[in-house]
This record gives sequence, C-alpha cells and structure tokens, in this order.
Amino acid sequence: MHDTAISLIELGAVFFGLGILGRLAWKIGVSPIPLYLIGGLAFGTGGLITLHGIEPFTHLASEIGVVLLLLLLGLEYSAGELVTGLRRSWLAGVIDIVLNAVPGALVALLLGWGPLGAFTMAGVTYISSSGIVAKVLGDLGRLGNRETPVILSILVFEDLAMAVYLPILTAVLAGVSFLGGLTAVGVSLVVITLVLVVALRFGKYVSALVDSPDPEVFLLRLLGAALLVAGIASELQVSAAVGSFLLGIAISGSTAANATRMLEPLRDLFAALFFVVFGLNTDPSQIPPVLPVALLLAVATCVTKVLTGWFAARMQGVGRMGRLRAGAALVARGEFSIVIAGLAVASGAVPGELAALATAYVLLMAILGPVAARVVEPVARMFLPSQAKKA
Repeated sequence: MHDTAISLIELGAVFFGLGILGRLAWKIGVSPIPLYLIGGLAFGTGGLITLHGIEPFTHLASEIGVVLLLLLLGLEYSAGELVTGLRRSWLAGVIDIVLNAVPGALVALLLGWGPLGAFTMAGVTYISSSGIVAKVLGDLGRLGNRETPVILSILVFEDLAMAVYLPILTAVLAGVSFLGGLTAVGVSLVVITLVLVVALRFGKYVSALVDSPDPEVFLLRLLGAALLVAGIASELQVSAAVGSFLLGIAISGSTAANATRMLEPLRDLFAALFFVVFGLNTDPSQIPPVLPVALLLAVATCVTKVLTGWFAARMQGVGRMGRLRAGAALVARGEFSIVIAGLAVASGAVPGELAALATAYVLLMAILGPVAARVVEPVARMFLPSQAKKA
C-alpha cells in the first residue's frame, strides 16, 4: 500500500479513536487528558501497535496544540486582570511555588536526575491545570462562589510564573552558558513587560489588527498571528507557548470572545494530538517502576495544593468550607505539566524515565483533581462543625 494511504489510514484511526476516548471521558465525567495519554501509550514505543509514517505531521500538530492551548488561556485574561490578580495573590503565589515545586525537585534529586531533572520536575508538580480547573468549576456550578476569584488569582500567578520559568528551562535544556541563560531570562522579562504594557494601553489596536467581520479572514489572521508570534518567541528563547499566551492577553473585548469561540474546536483537536504524541514517545514499560513514586508524589502534592488554596482563601476572608473547595479545585495537573516534561525529554538532557514519571503523575492528578473537587464538600460536612460549614 502507498505510504500516503497508510498515513491517512493511521491518522484517521487516531482521530476516530480520540473521538471515542473523548466521548467516554464525557460519559464518566473526567478530563479526557488521561485517556489521550493512555491512547498514546498503547500505540507508541513499546505499545500494542507502533504507528509509522505520521511522525512529521503529529510532531508539528502537537506543537500547534501547545500554541493554541496557551493562546486560549491568554484570551481568558485581560492585562488589567493579570496585574490585579498578581497584586492580590503574590504572597499566596509564592507559597504555592514553595509547597508544590519542592516535592517534584526532591524526588528528581533522590532518583539521581541531577539539578536539571529537579528543575524540570519542580515545574511538573507546581503548575495546576487551568483547563481542568475551569471545566470543573463550571460543571459544579461554582463560578459564582466566593472562593472562585481566589482560585483564578492563583491560576493567573501560576501562568505568569510559567512565562518566566519556561524561557529559563528552554535555555538550560539547550545547554547555554550562565551568561546566555541570564540573557534569555532578561529577554523574556523585557518581552513580557512590553507585551503587558502594549496590552494595557494599546490592546484595542492589537484586537483590531486580527479582527474581521468575515469568519474565514478572522480565523486566518488569528491563527497566522499566533503561529508567527510563537515562532518569533521561540527564536528569542522566550518559548513558543509563552509567546502565544502573551498574544492572547493582548487581544481583548469582543475580539477575544469571538476568538475563543472559533478556536476552541481547533484547540481541542490539536491539543488531543499533543497528549497522544507525548504518550507515543513514552515507553509504557518504564511506567510500572516509577508508579510507586508517582503515587507518593500525587498524595504529597494533593495535600500541598489543598494547603495552598486554604491559605489563599483564608487571606481573602473565605470560610472553612470555601477554603477547602479552593484547595481541592487546584489539585488537577495536566497540559502544562506535560508541556514541561515534553520540552525536557525532547532535548535529550534528562533521562527518559522522567517522561514516564510525568505521564504517570499527570494520569493520576488529572483523575484525582476533578474527583477531589466533587467530594471535598460532602466529605468535609461530615467532619467540620456546623458553624464552620459556611462558605
């Protein structure tokens, strides 16, 4: 059979399979991310069936998936909201970093992966999944709860922290010198500051540049701008993901709302491929040896995220039940953790076992997160005194 025909058949099977997995996730009420990862594990290196001939497309498609994930995340915030959120949550954000990055770093050091592995795993365990958290809050009808602004402030701080962390990680993985690393960080901070200033003062002009009454033209401009910015950011070692996020922040108002509506199906498609590709590149035989470590890390970071949410909500005067809901909502890890692990493993600078640990960890946390958010309230009501049950 012709190579093109084989590639088309394999791609068709992958897309159709993703559709089945997504439907199954919707039925059982969990994020589809774990199922997409499992699907990739089943058909990748060491899996049941190895796919051939689709690597060039899936690699590029997974990169586009990261760009769209971060672009839509940026579209959720305005520059003003980011600045306000940073002012309100900086102390809780610092505590979040300490409590949740340290467990990942310690595990990497204990496994002998060195400082680079520790720096990578710190990011994997630190960052919550904004996508899963937002979906869970919407599904549970908690968007209007008193603790929800606290949760969103923490997520904003984490996203801004990633805007600094990812360029540093990219530079370190590339093996640049100390001076080169400082230069990369400096460029990153300058770009981030510049984009925030532009978004605050001239956001309407950025929005007007990509906006169009014609849906086709609008989509082409928006997607073209996202890929251009992502590529330029990558060349500047700021990270394509961060470039996309910053572009999303700069687009505001009705343009941002229309962009979100039009790009969501594309994001879901390419993001699904991203998770599958990560699974394809992970040898499932490496997961059982690291599963006990992943379980231990999952338990530890569930506790640390709950503590983070409790402290942040307490600072805003939220009641005990609301503090617990805030902490449980932050438990889920997902897309960003896989992005970080994917960057590290693709560089060849960290052991392949790191991908296996990150996969097992994200599988656990993407399942535990929504479950924790759902059960925290009924469980807490059994133990908290009646006067403490108020939000």
